[in-house]
Amino acid sequence: MADVKVAIEEGRSGKPRPAYLLVGSETLLVERAITALRRATVGPGGVPGFNEDLFHGGSGLEGSTVVAAATTLPMMADTRFVLLRRVDQVRAAGQAELAAYLAKPSPSTCLVMTAEKIAGNTKLGRAAKKHGVRFDAKPLKGGALRGFIVDEAKGRGHPLAQEAAQALLDALGDDLAAIDDALERLSLYVGAGQRIDLEAVEACVTRVRVDSIWALVDAVSLRDARKASAAASSLLADRQAPLRILAMVARQLRMVARMREALASGARGEAAARQAGAPPFKARDLTEAARRFTLGDLGRAFDTLAETDLLLKGSKIPGDVALQRAVLELCLRPDSPREARR
Repeated sequence: MADVKVAIEEGRSGKPRPAYLLVGSETLLVERAITALRRATVGPGGVPGFNEDLFHGGSGLEGSTVVAAATTLPMMADTRFVLLRRVDQVRAAGQAELAAYLAKPSPSTCLVMTAEKIAGNTKLGRAAKKHGVRFDAKPLKGGALRGFIVDEAKGRGHPLAQEAAQALLDALGDDLAAIDDALERLSLYVGAGQRIDLEAVEACVTRVRVDSIWALVDAVSLRDARKASAAASSLLADRQAPLRILAMVARQLRMVARMREALASGARGEAAARQAGAPPFKARDLTEAARRFTLGDLGRAFDTLAETDLLLKGSKIPGDVALQRAVLELCLRPDSPREARR
C-alpha cells in the first residue's frame, strides 16, 4: 500500500497507471489525485462523456458495467478515464469482477476507484494490494500535518513562519480543505513570493485563540467551573462555532494524553512535547496538564466530548448551551452526579 501522494505525483507527471484504488477519508487528497489522474488521461479540457465515464457505487451498480467501460477503446484519443466513486458500496460479486479486472487492466484506460474503507481480506482488497494499486488517504497528524502546511505554502511560493503554521493549526485543526483555502487567501494577502507570518494569519484567518483554549483546558484540569465557563464564553464571544471549540478542546486533551505517554517513557521537556505532537514552547504547559489529568479523567472527558459532538450535530439544543453544559460536566468530580447535563 502506498500513500495517496504517490498517485497525485504520478498524475502530475503525466504517467498514470491503468488502475488506482484510493482508500481513506482525507477527501482533499483523494480529489487532488482524481483531478491529476483525469488531467493526465483526458487533459484539462476533456469533454465529459467522450472518453470519460463516472459511476457511483450502490443502487444496483454491477461490476461488469464498470469493467465494460474500462475495456472500451478510446475514441480519437490514446486513453480514456473511468471513475468509480464509493466502490465499497458495490456488492461483493461486483467487487469480485473489479478485482479480476485488476489482474489484466486495459492499458488504454485509467480506472480510478474510491472508498473510505476497504477490508484487506476482500477479493478487491487483496487484488489491489497484490497488483500495487491501493493508495491510502489517511488524515494527517502531527509532523505530517505541519509538513503539509509548509509544503502548501512553499508550492504557492511563500516561506512560512513557524508561529504562522502553528496559528493555522490552532485555528483550523486537521481540516485540509480549510487549510488549503486559508493559504490561498494568505497568498493573495501577502503578495507573490512574500513570507507568511503570524500577523498575516491573524489578519486573514479567524483564529481560535490558543490562550483561551489552554485556559479552558487548565480550568477543567483544576475543576474550576467558573474559569472554564468564562473561557468558553470568551471563545463563543469571538464567534467561534461550538463544534470548532469542542474539536480544539479534544485536540488539546489528546495532546495531554500523548504527553502522559511521553513522560511515562522517560522523555522530558521539548522532546516530550514533540512526541505529543505539540510545539516545543508548549512543553511546560503540557507537562503540568499531564500531571493533573489522570487516565480516568481523560477517559471521562473524551466520553463527554463525544456525547456533546452528537448533541451539536443532531439536537435542537442551542450550540452554546450544549457546549457550556459539556464544560460544566468536564469540571465535575468523578463521584459527582451528572445532572448538570440533563
